[in-house]
Amino acid sequence: MKILIGYPPTESEKGVALLSQNRQFQWFSNPSYLFPVILGSAATLLEKKGHEVIWIDSVAEKISWEDFIDKIEKEKPDLFAFETKTPVIKQHWKTIDKLKEKFPKMKIAIMGDHVTSFPEETMKNSKIDFVLCGGDFDFALLDLCDWIFGKLKKIPKGIYYRKNKKIINSGQFQLNHNLDELPFIDRELTKWRFYQKEYNISRKPYFYIMSGRDCWWGKCKFCSWPRLFPKFRVRSVKNVLDEIGKLIEDYGVREIFDDSGTLMVGEWLKELCEGLIERGYNKKIRYSCNMRFGALKQEEYNLMRKAGFRLLKFGLESANQKTLDKLNKGIKVEDIIEGCKMAKKAGLTVHLTMIVGYPWETKEDTMRTFKLAKNLMQTGKTDLLQATILVPYPGTVLWEESKKENNFLFPPEQYERYDMREPVLTTKDSDAKEIAGICGKIYTIFLTPRYIFTRFISMKNFDDLMLNLRGVKAVFGHLRDFWGKGK
Repeated sequence: MKILIGYPPTESEKGVALLSQNRQFQWFSNPSYLFPVILGSAATLLEKKGHEVIWIDSVAEKISWEDFIDKIEKEKPDLFAFETKTPVIKQHWKTIDKLKEKFPKMKIAIMGDHVTSFPEETMKNSKIDFVLCGGDFDFALLDLCDWIFGKLKKIPKGIYYRKNKKIINSGQFQLNHNLDELPFIDRELTKWRFYQKEYNISRKPYFYIMSGRDCWWGKCKFCSWPRLFPKFRVRSVKNVLDEIGKLIEDYGVREIFDDSGTLMVGEWLKELCEGLIERGYNKKIRYSCNMRFGALKQEEYNLMRKAGFRLLKFGLESANQKTLDKLNKGIKVEDIIEGCKMAKKAGLTVHLTMIVGYPWETKEDTMRTFKLAKNLMQTGKTDLLQATILVPYPGTVLWEESKKENNFLFPPEQYERYDMREPVLTTKDSDAKEIAGICGKIYTIFLTPRYIFTRFISMKNFDDLMLNLRGVKAVFGHLRDFWGKGK
């Protein structure tokens, strides 16, 4: 089979769609193009199994609708498979129908957290052929192609399709795959050069990998990825180290970002760090990842730094314990402060993410989060941060609770408004413009003299200088995205 994998043109006057490998969708003025690891894995797996694969990421490659149609006409794929997110699902329904009208023989498959939560919705609102549920859509897509091709007698579980004009569910998706059996991603096939634009990566070339799927905590009520990965699995340390070694040998990689929802800890992390040191990779690359507060001790942070780790991205979310408890974060405010101190003591870069617009928080609560972030940034206990407006993605626990409590500012099915340009939920004593304005206010921390001085004295080399220059550009982009938005 000839299979087209990637993203169709997804456009808006709001900016560039951050669609790939993003747990939270936004339109950005200053875009980053994150490499979609699982989609890349799907393309590679299909190619290794003898299928002809074409990779087109219309967003990262800046391909227009007309050029996209021309490419399909030229290549004539049997199947087009792509990933979607809530704020663009309606746009993608229209895309599907346009493609089916122009290319009626081409099958189309869609995947992602939104359609995993509501597969029948997309079947009913578009002419889609297949909806793939669950996060292992690399394995699922291979099985689907084998079924279409006649190699499998029974359609794999976790797929919605049509039979005699009826919508059929093949059963609950499975997460019983051995991740070590996946081939290492073919970076040439998946056009790695289009994914080298991210402001908080210090050295190039860099590559995204995933050592685990997805987060071993997996309980945060606002996160949509537990719908894709309700069961956490991790690759063997040897398998991860071998992939890194191949990236060093083939591409001279200088930084790795491990985009597991939370990097595995305990003996696995110790073995990874020791392996990075023993193989000498700690002298060749920097390793960055997502991490949880309260998961590591000082000696573990120290070992990570020795092993070549550079940046840890933490979810602060809120400085209010009530909010952390309601979100099921499983951490204390004290863990946030202590975690930042320990990571910085080890010489690591700390990147915080936080959210505003909780229905139960007052202005005072929101400003408490701002003040904590400002203090951590200006005292050098944190290096970077990003702020977003709370979005209850369909299918999450937060979405279900918000529907039950009637907290939505507009009908929950207005998915195009789930793009962080405005609040989705009511708040105690703040209006929409204030919430968006607070997001912008958080980014002004980067522009305070005290923070600038702290960053200046921390710079050690040219890579640090370039990282900070990219950061300045990103900050002004975030200010354009958030300041004064809201309705």
